[in-house]
Amino acid sequence: MTAARDGDQRARDELVTAYLPLVYNIVGRALNRHADVDDVVQETFIRALDGLPGLRDPDSFRSWLVTIAVNEIRRLRRPDQHHAHPADPLDDPHTLDAADPGADFVDLTLVHLDLADQRRETVEATRWLEPDDRTLLSLWWLEAAGRLTRTEVATALELSPQHTAVRVQRLKAQLDAARVVVRALAAVPPCDRLRQTVGVWDGVPSALWRKRIARHARECVRCTGHWSGLAPAEGLLAGFALLPPTTALTLWATT
Repeated sequence: MTAARDGDQRARDELVTAYLPLVYNIVGRALNRHADVDDVVQETFIRALDGLPGLRDPDSFRSWLVTIAVNEIRRLRRPDQHHAHPADPLDDPHTLDAADPGADFVDLTLVHLDLADQRRETVEATRWLEPDDRTLLSLWWLEAAGRLTRTEVATALELSPQHTAVRVQRLKAQLDAARVVVRALAAVPPCDRLRQTVGVWDGVPSALWRKRIARHARECVRCTGHWSGLAPAEGLLAGFALLPPTTALTLWATT
């Protein structure tokens, strides 16, 4: 770290390579769009390396880097930022067809990692969260997997540990509801009442439809069973593997 801070290029390259998977998974799960992920990951490291000489405590590098990544995610989502595509795929579902077929971070996770049923449900459920909630999710996911501390999560969000705990509890409730939605929509044979409920749905996951379908699952005698047997999400995420960075990012980090 000292050599990298002093400008040693080899040490800086090694630093980027070491932390690339962590930053890629934070940004990827928060944005869920491949093109944006690569851009934001690169910008995160550019800013981190530019500011490295001013980092007083080398032991705080990971926390500092995660905070930069979250700030870059927020910067991308600001309405005054101009991009060739929306900051978030759920903001404009009509752009999805124009995206890289491998762009969905959820699909990449399912393809690369061999997951049991409830882990798969949890990954798929993340599509139903609001953009800001997915940013929190990307950090809490890594905390539950043992790769970040609660202090690092709170620091990145610029919240107190107490407020962070409240936000995480709310997130877990929303994630559980989204898991029920995934179950209900995948049920065979399908619920006739649910088919009527989603008759006008365009098929794009959203927080609004998460609430509507979850409400149906609470009130429907046939679907209420989907709420049973939900394993705690933090247990499912414990030891969760990091998704490897894209080839383009790996090449960028090594050239």
